[in-house]
Amino acid sequence: MGFTIGGIRDMRSGSRRRARTSECTTVAEYTGLWGWDVTPGARAKRGAGDGGSAGECSCGAADCRSPGAHPLGFAPEVKAGATLDEVTAAWAEVPGAAVLLPVGRSFDVIEVAEPAGRHALVRLERMGLPLGPVTVTPHGRAQFFVAPGAADELPELLYRMGWDDAGLDLHGLGTGSHVTAPPSDLAGLGPVRWLRPPTLDTAGRPPQARLLLGTLAYVSHRAPFCA
Repeated sequence: MGFTIGGIRDMRSGSRRRARTSECTTVAEYTGLWGWDVTPGARAKRGAGDGGSAGECSCGAADCRSPGAHPLGFAPEVKAGATLDEVTAAWAEVPGAAVLLPVGRSFDVIEVAEPAGRHALVRLERMGLPLGPVTVTPHGRAQFFVAPGAADELPELLYRMGWDDAGLDLHGLGTGSHVTAPPSDLAGLGPVRWLRPPTLDTAGRPPQARLLLGTLAYVSHRAPFCA
């Protein structure tokens, strides 16, 4: 027995419904379980026949400077504590939006190159230091969630540790920044993934940056010389 056109349409419609349900469940987990605000984000469209490279941004701006990597200006945030029903109603207005997390509220972010981040994570776990969530992006960055205020404190902390003039590939993201949350696509390059997913203990109480910074700085400094 073959497929009918109507049957194919039903299958596609069902796939879209499942995708929307999965998106809403993910957002509700972030708001309800982890206590984070969520911002609907743009996606980078992929042009036909371009080999899968990122194309124009879903925001519609022809001169968009960050295709698929910024909030949708017209879409309101979904606040921490929102239920699945509230998320479903909000996301119905922006189907397919990327899931972005505003930085500087529940957490700041320290970002390093992915290889350095992976090495640092192993070291930190062996040392038994407290760790928060960690993501890895498709363009090769590891993002460590730390206590709010870290981005502002970073220059002073690096100075005190003697790393201020080392030219490290290490950056802080604070208030006004957003990070793309797993499993959303970033800039048409692919999904963001968890290296260390959030837990009830770490989502609301990420570690102080000073506890991780020495190891992150050391590994970032050594990374160019390591195989």
